[in-house]
Amino acid sequence: MNRYLLPVSLVGTVVGGTMLLKDYVAGGACPSKATIPGKTVIVKGANTDIGKQTALELAKRGGNVILACLDMEECEAAAKDIRGETLNHHVRAQHLDLASLKSIREFATKIIEEEERVDILVNNAAVMRCPHWTTEDGFEMQFGVNYLGHFLLTNLLRDKLKASAPSWVVNLSSLAHTAGHIDFEDLNWQKRPYDTKAAYCQSKLAVVLFTKELSRQLQGTGVTVNALHPGVARTELGRHTGMHNSTFSSLTLGPFFWLLFKSPELAAQTSTYLAVAKELEDVSGKYFDGLREKAPAPEAEDEEVARRLWTESAHLVGLGMSHGSLRGKSLPI
Repeated sequence: MNRYLLPVSLVGTVVGGTMLLKDYVAGGACPSKATIPGKTVIVKGANTDIGKQTALELAKRGGNVILACLDMEECEAAAKDIRGETLNHHVRAQHLDLASLKSIREFATKIIEEEERVDILVNNAAVMRCPHWTTEDGFEMQFGVNYLGHFLLTNLLRDKLKASAPSWVVNLSSLAHTAGHIDFEDLNWQKRPYDTKAAYCQSKLAVVLFTKELSRQLQGTGVTVNALHPGVARTELGRHTGMHNSTFSSLTLGPFFWLLFKSPELAAQTSTYLAVAKELEDVSGKYFDGLREKAPAPEAEDEEVARRLWTESAHLVGLGMSHGSLRGKSLPI
């Protein structure tokens, strides 16, 4: 009997250690128990994965949640699921196409006209490493959807957010921003061979720079703005990489995927935390990796780059330089 004790003990130690490591990698659940009854929440890309789970978490806490999505059939289904699970009937779907400046303006106008307040804006929707597609307005798809769309809508809702203060803007970035670089000579990938990875990293770096500059501009207004890396999650975001669908990857790297990949539910905990935690009411312009504040890449801290990117972005989407109003149509690029 004794000869089995050591092997069994070793297996137990390995299994226990692996589970502890997985819990550490996952980052854990949102530590805040705060509720948000009566607060109006907008979650973009909330029809699936992290966005849907974030909307679910905020609906559980009593929020009046608007799911802003491209696919209305999926969005309506997600809203129905969330209402059923939370018994919160203040959950509804609304169309938003971040690849269309026209759609973004129409969505913002509807929100401004119909909603008394906007307390929480979660800029979640994104595309990752897609082919060299362009948006309706001619922007490279990843830069347009992952960054410019959020930039424009957040600015259009800026006055509503200020009037609702204290309010929160939560921007989903990625650890990939650390490999990004803002190429002001070719933001739209018209001069260089297209690199899907570099384009994705640039878009996520732009999100962190936007977070820093918006936070600076909103200082003293009661609106907090923070960015985050939700962790590596098994979601539809990676559908263009082929990694999730590869039989070889599944067989050889499956155990590592299991260890390192979060569920969408766990990946949504940071968004939830930044949207509700009372202890973060005075924390703004920061970058979080999971539930921990972390220094972003050096370029993400460059104020000159952030301000130049803001100016270029406002020019691209036709946004007034001094406030969140539109001057007209987007300019050619």
